[in-house]
Amino acid sequence: MKVGFIGAGRMATTIGRHLICAGHEVVLSSSRGPEALAGLVADLGPAATAGSKQDAAECDVVILATNWADAPAALKDIDWTGRILVDGTNAHMGEEPDISAAGVARSVAALEGRTSSEIVAAMAPGARLVKSISNMPMAWIQDFSPQKPKAVLFMSGDDRDAKAVVGELINSTGLVALDLGSLADGGAMQQLGGPLSAVELHFVRRVVR
Repeated sequence: MKVGFIGAGRMATTIGRHLICAGHEVVLSSSRGPEALAGLVADLGPAATAGSKQDAAECDVVILATNWADAPAALKDIDWTGRILVDGTNAHMGEEPDISAAGVARSVAALEGRTSSEIVAAMAPGARLVKSISNMPMAWIQDFSPQKPKAVLFMSGDDRDAKAVVGELINSTGLVALDLGSLADGGAMQQLGGPLSAVELHFVRRVVR
């Protein structure tokens, strides 16, 4: 599978390396342009390329791996209709004012009862949005070996088929996808400040003898 990343920071390089180790290809993009990513893609190897955000958006699955405040600009000017988009952002709250100049909510009150991923979905109309990947610091999943711990990455969304694709992708890396349900209910549990945010779980298969 070919996976595009909008954003080329720690999340993109960490998840990108897990995907490459599982035999997938990745396309990294950033606001700095493809040329600025030459060192990163060289480090990731021949299964990684740098491109524009449009190149990333044309992949089988697209992962939004930007800072929360950069999401509106990152999602702009792309036709998201039918595309599988994974929201990997974390809505960092508590800043003033409540709404930034870019129109991004900066407080829980400013979310007006919606999850941060529901807001991302509104920024990418037509996308088949799945919330995932951002429930734990990337520093916790830096083991890329075949024997790595089966760390759980939560996911939630309203499109069952899109979740199935994202779940299969995550499971292929040796990490484990756990479906929390809808974007509203599951997203609230795993988003920053939710009860499952920054919770490290490992899947262990019990053998009955």
